[in-house]
Amino acid sequence: QVRVVESGGGLARPGGSLRLSCAASGFNFNYYDMSWIRQAPGKELEWVSTIYRGGETTSYADPVKGRFTISRDNAKKTLYLQMNSLKPEDTAVYYCVRGVGVVTPSGQGTQVTVSS
Repeated sequence: QVRVVESGGGLARPGGSLRLSCAASGFNFNYYDMSWIRQAPGKELEWVSTIYRGGETTSYADPVKGRFTISRDNAKKTLYLQMNSLKPEDTAVYYCVRGVGVVTPSGQGTQVTVSS
């Protein structure tokens, strides 16, 4: 059974940092490109970042480029998102998904709130 469990969200001040994790199970993590997507209150799902299965190639949405870093540990079957210089507009539920782009999430997500 495919399962992803996101964690690491919380409340951060503007300019602060958070590190999200996504523990995957039930599929061969090493063979999949993985992405983070997010959904802000009242808005549609938005693609944030993708890391390709080899771990060497990444891509980012313009609003997070230069501030967020995606990474993966294939041995631990875990995906990460390091978020620095957080802004209030980063407030959203963050999901990790298999594949590239906006994919219907299967996990429960982790809430990130950026507020002073």
